[in-house]
Amino acid sequence: MKKILLAFFSVFLLSCTQQNEKLQAIEGLAFGTTYHIQYYGSAPEEIQKGVDSVIDAINQSASTYIKNSDISRINNGDSTVVVDAFFKEVFKLSDRIHKESQGFFDPTVGVLRNAYGFGEENPLMNLDTQTLDSLMKFVGFHKVRLNDNGTIFKESPEIYIDFNAIAKGAGVDYVGKYLDSKDLTDYLIEIGGEILAKGQNKNKNSKWTVGIEKPDSELTDRSYEAAIQLENQALAASGNYRKFRVDETTGKKYVHTINPLTGSAEMSDVTSATVVAKTCAEADAYATALMAMGFEKAKKLLSENNKIDAYLTYLNEDGTQQVYMTNGFRNLLVK
Repeated sequence: MKKILLAFFSVFLLSCTQQNEKLQAIEGLAFGTTYHIQYYGSAPEEIQKGVDSVIDAINQSASTYIKNSDISRINNGDSTVVVDAFFKEVFKLSDRIHKESQGFFDPTVGVLRNAYGFGEENPLMNLDTQTLDSLMKFVGFHKVRLNDNGTIFKESPEIYIDFNAIAKGAGVDYVGKYLDSKDLTDYLIEIGGEILAKGQNKNKNSKWTVGIEKPDSELTDRSYEAAIQLENQALAASGNYRKFRVDETTGKKYVHTINPLTGSAEMSDVTSATVVAKTCAEADAYATALMAMGFEKAKKLLSENNKIDAYLTYLNEDGTQQVYMTNGFRNLLVK
């Protein structure tokens, strides 16, 4: 998944001498993007080494960009791969959210992602209705299964599992688990705009504050719609305004969020979705589902699901951008 970049809204304080624990800041590379972590404690070099080890293990499990990763081997037909705990957790959560979203979240959309040119393969030159119908035979999370022995069953060898719309969020959660194991209780993790906040910003004696980027914000000059405060919560966002491809032959525009029920890569009326949940993996997956299903279905899902809150931007009938947010999300806004 490729999500909306968010930014830390809270400002680093230069002096922490009055605090019992010093605010540390580490940063690095992860999942094709960058990470930034603030935490109260010590030993930043040790913590960063541990974080990088977690990221390496997740890449080896679920990165489609690494040829010998577990998921790549499974996609290439190796049915003997015994997946690790991370893969199992992401698979089971994907199955739950697939059902809760009525199929709009579906990691088997990978074959379409590749066909449209958003994956590791060159896009298909002639993606007509007949070709799309043939590819849809390999889409559907009910067509894959996690076996009791830890291997993965696929109904067809062509099925391509792609956890990019959930794995980064799950990776944020796993980095959080690592910090928890080091008895760190107050931290803010950000990987490619996806966030997990635990405890508080002790320097400000308040919850952690993050900004929500405007859909039309430029990469070189980011601006923000709003700011919210998080404590023991996660946030992820998705949007198509930067993530699209224009076919050089036909001039047709394809967006990154693909509807797994129709195979369409055309933009829905939802232009961005920012989701707050207990875990970043859930927020990540639901943000993708809300983008794919369109505004009316998204609003219905949010009214029925009390485990997530969301901030949506969408286009009304005359093409004017509008904002919708749940009451829970509204309560998080910085007044």
